[in-house]
Amino acid sequence: MNISGSSSAKQTANPTPFVEILRADWAELGNATEQPLTEAEISQIRGLGDFLDIKEVKEVFLPLSKFLNIYVSEYSKLHKATSAFLGERSAKVPFIIGIAGSVAVGKSTVSRLLLELLARWEGTPKVALVTTDGFLYPNAELEKRLIMQRKGFPESYDRLALLSFVADIKSGKQEVKAPVYSHLTYDIVPGKFETVSSPDVVIIEGLNVLQSPGADQDTTLSDYFDFKIYVDAETENISEWFLNRFHQLRESAFTNPASYFHRYAEMPLDQALDKAKEIWNSINLPNLTENILPTRSRATLVLKKSDNHTVESVLLRKL
Repeated sequence: MNISGSSSAKQTANPTPFVEILRADWAELGNATEQPLTEAEISQIRGLGDFLDIKEVKEVFLPLSKFLNIYVSEYSKLHKATSAFLGERSAKVPFIIGIAGSVAVGKSTVSRLLLELLARWEGTPKVALVTTDGFLYPNAELEKRLIMQRKGFPESYDRLALLSFVADIKSGKQEVKAPVYSHLTYDIVPGKFETVSSPDVVIIEGLNVLQSPGADQDTTLSDYFDFKIYVDAETENISEWFLNRFHQLRESAFTNPASYFHRYAEMPLDQALDKAKEIWNSINLPNLTENILPTRSRATLVLKKSDNHTVESVLLRKL
């Protein structure tokens, strides 16, 4: 199938580095790929408030994992050929995938799903997933810097520690450690780390992972990425998904007295939802419009979601 010549590939009047492939055409690219996941496994991967079923995996994510596997395979060949040309020993260097998008858009589900699918392809048995949450400054430090209300904004992360972590992975270092973040306590877990050991592929997931260098930066995180994915949806839909997820969390995780957000489980529902709207409008929406959404154009591939959380089309950067 020739996507570029297909009448189903959307064309726009304005110049764009992407070609948009409608879901039906994209799904055809994975028809010969066997479905490796069961409904029970998919249920374990699915995030709270997100949508994911076997049909979505088959039509959207199997083709994507197949496409990524081609990139990983060709990257390995290019790395070996370059090393041979330069007369260097070809050390194993992981393929790094960056996945960005708003709060509540479903990027964590996408990341977990791709981890499971890519690990089933020959040549990439060791796939690691690291979220940038672990590189947020501890709450005490955010309070000290007077930016607790800007948690998730670029300045709330230990950028140098995150850059060092990814640079070590890309240099082929066998073991690299990342801090651990607790969504229950809404803070870094002191003294706890996760170890990434000699992976074939590393997925780095976070709000701002595709940002361009700042005025005082020579290097940015995405310079180390070999493939960049942006999970996209209309802002009104993301807002609705955020509020729905907050409602579900209020009835589940927030009921735990150890939860940082336990107070919302104890207040009346209408007051709790009003607070959720305030959080969205004062923190998550500004971060999306000012910092996250502008990075969409830096992606290699954009997953464009419809109002029911399913992927309706794929925007692929032209080669």
